[in-house]
Amino acid sequence: MPDKTVGFVGLGIMGLPMAKNLLDAGYRVVGHNRSDDPTAELVEYGGEDGGSPAQLAEKSDVVLLCLPDSPDVENVVLGEGSEQSPVIDGVADGMTVIDHSTISPTTAESVADCLAEEGVAMLDAPISGGEVGAIEGTLSIMVGGPEDALDAQRDVLEVMGETVTHCGPSGAGQTTKACNQIVVSAQMAAVSEALVFADNAGADLDAVVDAISGGAAGCWALDNRAPSMIRGDFDPGFFAEYQYKDLRIATDAGEAFGSPMPQTALIHELYKTMVQNGMGRDDNSGVMQVYEMLSGSEARISE
Repeated sequence: MPDKTVGFVGLGIMGLPMAKNLLDAGYRVVGHNRSDDPTAELVEYGGEDGGSPAQLAEKSDVVLLCLPDSPDVENVVLGEGSEQSPVIDGVADGMTVIDHSTISPTTAESVADCLAEEGVAMLDAPISGGEVGAIEGTLSIMVGGPEDALDAQRDVLEVMGETVTHCGPSGAGQTTKACNQIVVSAQMAAVSEALVFADNAGADLDAVVDAISGGAAGCWALDNRAPSMIRGDFDPGFFAEYQYKDLRIATDAGEAFGSPMPQTALIHELYKTMVQNGMGRDDNSGVMQVYEMLSGSEARISE
């Protein structure tokens, strides 16, 4: 049985199944969430209520975070604007904090610097794979930070992820995640555009998906989302508003580093349109609905 106690802050659509997988693997897990219901569900599953972020850190050997955005991480870890005592108030020398959130690389670096002053290592370890990957423990985890800290916590990460890759120093995990989101969003937009075009041209959408999935166009979005998209099923595995946020991080970083991002900038606007039209809590594959709005018709199959 593992002898580590894992603190988990952020028990949302991704965090809760990740925490449950750690419990299934035999770890003691203490949790904290902004709203009470997910914490209660974790406790019912066998976990413990960690109390405040600081109290959770005091009870833990390693602290994991899965939060929406950069300000949330700064709030929970450092207490900037927080009404509760932050993680940094409860850490001890030699601990590790692992952040699975998708945030700005520069924020990851600055939070890591603050924790380092307390003798605490930080790994920025954003994830990819959606809700299904979180449930099945098959996430891709992209890690920035000290390699020795990763080696010490690899057992924890491998419970949740099928691939765990060290990408470089602090911030490198977030840079890699930005690359991931650039490609994922491009897939979602391209599949949406193709399906709406196929429908307008009178093609059989099921046949189109089957045909192009097996050729050079084959990709994760076609295999895992297209069948639901043509049925109008946009139940979230990854919220569109989070994709919008991630693309903002990517385009901001592109501006800072002087890297051209014409395609990503356009797709960022498509996800902005989703959010502005009340679709932010749909799955990120729901960007197809923006193409349908532009087309004036829905690309759907009749069951």
